[in-house]
Amino acid sequence: MLDKHLKIIAGPCSAETPDQVRQIAESLSGMELYAFRAGIWKPRTQPGAFEGAGTEGLIWLKEACEEFGFSPITEVASTAHVEAVLKAGFDKVWIGARSTSNPFSVQELADALQGTPTTVLIKNPTNPDVKLWIGGIERLYKAGIKDIIAVHRGFSTYDKQRYRNLPNWQLPIALRQAFPHMEVICDPSHITGKAENVPMVAQMAIDLKFDGLMVEVHNDPENAWTDAQQQITPKGLKALLSGLKYRSRIELDKEELRGLRAELSVLDEQLIRLISKRMVISEAIGHYKNTHQLAIFQTSQWEESLTKFLQMAGEMEISPEFAKELFTLIHQESIETQSRILTKKNDHGSHQS
Repeated sequence: MLDKHLKIIAGPCSAETPDQVRQIAESLSGMELYAFRAGIWKPRTQPGAFEGAGTEGLIWLKEACEEFGFSPITEVASTAHVEAVLKAGFDKVWIGARSTSNPFSVQELADALQGTPTTVLIKNPTNPDVKLWIGGIERLYKAGIKDIIAVHRGFSTYDKQRYRNLPNWQLPIALRQAFPHMEVICDPSHITGKAENVPMVAQMAIDLKFDGLMVEVHNDPENAWTDAQQQITPKGLKALLSGLKYRSRIELDKEELRGLRAELSVLDEQLIRLISKRMVISEAIGHYKNTHQLAIFQTSQWEESLTKFLQMAGEMEISPEFAKELFTLIHQESIETQSRILTKKNDHGSHQS
């Protein structure tokens, strides 16, 4: 049974046609959604792609929501968008990650929304800068906007193997420390970029006591005009929500250990990723040393790096013995990685001769 405290926002990435919007809303009818979402104006990286239905789409979204008892919500990125949304009678909007990244854009939107009873959801900026996120929220507060909800959608990265946008869970956690009474919901669709991974990220958000989920839902994801890979079906959403493992907020609040363990799990994953990236760089250094006939182990470089590492560890109150052992193990693995490159090169040369 779904936790009544969770705010669930669902709907297509983009409003494509009147029939598409209505069909998805109908498929979700009967669900207790906080809002039914659809992008009306789509910020695209390159021109020529579908950039949204525009103002006309607001009518489709509003009519579908009125028919099936939902509250509509869409993204606004300019004063013109705000004016159009308010004119259409919307009482909820969200500010996208690209807008949050630009203080001028957030201020423009805050000014346009000033004096209205609109609920504003603000996504994290594209880059992992919690101060930008906090600054955006403060601008909204200063404009007199009282009902603000933060949305965690992950942060841009070049490494797209597992996540479209890295979750960096410690940043929304830091945001909640800055605004302890503010609700924070998670957008697993944009974090994963892959429909099959949406339930996994949604569950992590629940484990970390997020207050809700914003999920992209489409009746025919494979043929969606935008973000086809990350949208799930209405049936998939219902399965996701029914499969969530959680307890009441009171139970979770009493069991801080569970939340702390979830945070540790996130940090452990990040450690493995960082070590993996370090080994890739070590391999590149190995190739360079082979090409330029340099010694794999360079004592002076190692001693200098170790000194800096132990000094930093001391400043962070980490045991010097533990820090030295950890750094030595990592360095030894790097040396072995580079040695394997040399061995392969020598083996290759002997086979050729």
